Amino acid sequence: MGFDQHELALEEPQEGAKDLQTVNPLDYERVLIFFSGGKDSVACVLHLLELGVPKERIELHHHLIDGREGSELMDWPVTEAYCKAFADAMGIPITFSWKQGGFEREMLRNGQPTAPTMVPVGNDMVAIGGEGPVGTRMKFPQLAASLNVRWCSSYLKIGVGAAYITNNPKFVQGKTLVITGERAQESASRAKYQTFEPHRTDNRTGARIKRWIDHWRPVHAWTEQQVWEIIERWRIAPHPCYRLGWGRASCMLCIFGSKDQWASAAKIAPKKVIRIVDYEQQFKVTIHRTLSVEQLVAAGTPYNMDERLIALAMSTEYNEPIIVENWTLPAGAYGEGCGPT
Repeated sequence: MGFDQHELALEEPQEGAKDLQTVNPLDYERVLIFFSGGKDSVACVLHLLELGVPKERIELHHHLIDGREGSELMDWPVTEAYCKAFADAMGIPITFSWKQGGFEREMLRNGQPTAPTMVPVGNDMVAIGGEGPVGTRMKFPQLAASLNVRWCSSYLKIGVGAAYITNNPKFVQGKTLVITGERAQESASRAKYQTFEPHRTDNRTGARIKRWIDHWRPVHAWTEQQVWEIIERWRIAPHPCYRLGWGRASCMLCIFGSKDQWASAAKIAPKKVIRIVDYEQQFKVTIHRTLSVEQLVAAGTPYNMDERLIALAMSTEYNEPIIVENWTLPAGAYGEGCGPT
């Protein structure tokens, strides 16, 4: 039931946006939301609930960027706990998948195949792949829209999600609607994504295995204002990174980070940033190409960050309410997007 994850992970989203207003998630046996914990994926969940989709048909699924094998290089420490807390508060199940060794192992690949992908099947985590062609990276993902060179998205998110669908038997039963939170406002590239299309794992006409998987981007046409409005309507506490000043809930050390974000990261996680600097020097290729991380940090101004929120963001536990009485717009709202072009 598996697939060649090396090939599938490198596919690009199709272009030629067609905004289908007639998508009815109630036509599907299950709705799988690839959930980052960021504002757009939160908005997707809330939008589905407002459309009347029963919670028992919804599953949140989060990709662990650093995996669970000891690396803690790139992501916010609190993200997994925040995602769990949100799912619990909403009464919706959540599952997880990851590339063994996460970002760091894939980046350090040197004459080796890409690592196996861990996906849930029943009550077990199953290793998929790990025996493909050898390859070498030894550098950070490139600042580009192309997923072939911006491999962090393709290998640690898209390919991991595809491995879950193609290797779990439940997805051959009935129809599945996959939800992701890309918005046209984010970039010229994302503006070209189709709002509704067969998912890359769809195999509805297959001779041996039939798998009906559609892909819907329900907030594709939304503005950032609409995203924050639905979050405020439900009084959802945003991921702590927004409250610290970040405009996106991607990795804490996102390759697209601005100079102010790098300066802020250096203030709250100096050891992590030093490791990035060391890797740049080892690879002799910087993330930004024209500026080193050291130069970005020196040129930036850290956000005005509350010590309590720093402690929360840097914790592996999320011990605050998800639904709050006194909701306020976070400091990072309408701020630096700093994402793919």
